[in-house]
Amino acid sequence: MVERPAFLSRLYPFTSHFFDLTTPVPCRMHYIDEGQGETVVMLHGNPTWSFYYRNLIVHLRSDFRCLAPDHIGCGLSDKPQNYPYRLQQHIENTLQWLKGLNVGRFHLVVHDWGGAIGSGIAIRWPASVQSLTILNSAAFLSPHIPLRIAICRNRWGSWAIRHWNLFAKAATYMATQKKLPHEVKAGYLFPYRQPQDRIGIDCFVQDIPMEPSHPTYLILKNIQKNLWLLQNKPCLLAWGMRDFCFTPEFLSTWKAYFPHAQTYEWEDAGHYILEDAQEEILPIIRQFIVQHPCEY
Repeated sequence: MVERPAFLSRLYPFTSHFFDLTTPVPCRMHYIDEGQGETVVMLHGNPTWSFYYRNLIVHLRSDFRCLAPDHIGCGLSDKPQNYPYRLQQHIENTLQWLKGLNVGRFHLVVHDWGGAIGSGIAIRWPASVQSLTILNSAAFLSPHIPLRIAICRNRWGSWAIRHWNLFAKAATYMATQKKLPHEVKAGYLFPYRQPQDRIGIDCFVQDIPMEPSHPTYLILKNIQKNLWLLQNKPCLLAWGMRDFCFTPEFLSTWKAYFPHAQTYEWEDAGHYILEDAQEEILPIIRQFIVQHPCEY
């Protein structure tokens, strides 16, 4: 375990836990387990880690058990260099982790790639999901990809992600409308200090399925096809409308799948909605979860 610097311990004041994944290769998944009560599972995307949910965890842990993993290749989890970094594997890892912790019914919060990973879990375990909180993300195919992300998918972009930390560094500027404090930027970047630490970030970018021949295309298509299994779940949609990646068109698609969802839009917020709209969004998420207690 890498020792955390003092600033990170202040921003991210949680005890680290590790879960031993056995397949496809043995590796350790880092996760946060804070508080007691009904379980709230928070799934991050790329290039973040459980650090993204730090303020929500603090806001909820007095009344809820907050579980937030770092996907393999991300955060404080292992970063194996020869590994199948695909959507399906992240889903299987998270399912293995939830089973290992004997998690029963839970509230699900997702962001970015967490939307596809979490939805992949939810369509497999619909009876276990009590509510859905969906932040800027997707769990369906789209023909659109921002140019700045498309550039990262070629050979030179991949090299820049791994050697310059281009993707993670750029996100600390491009993913918010409000300027992030220096220490918060450093917190997002902390797990990705060396080129070998950035393999998961690069592989997430490469795993965006833009054509039917892509290995993840059919996986995401199947998730999309089965979102109807979740249509009666209480759903909260909270969106930063100035997200250059998950644009308002993605929100409209989610609304089509969940027409009864509670929807909140922030015109002055970007992709990292929990940073840009922190003061307003945290109590909204808390109240939504409180209003939909788990049914046993």
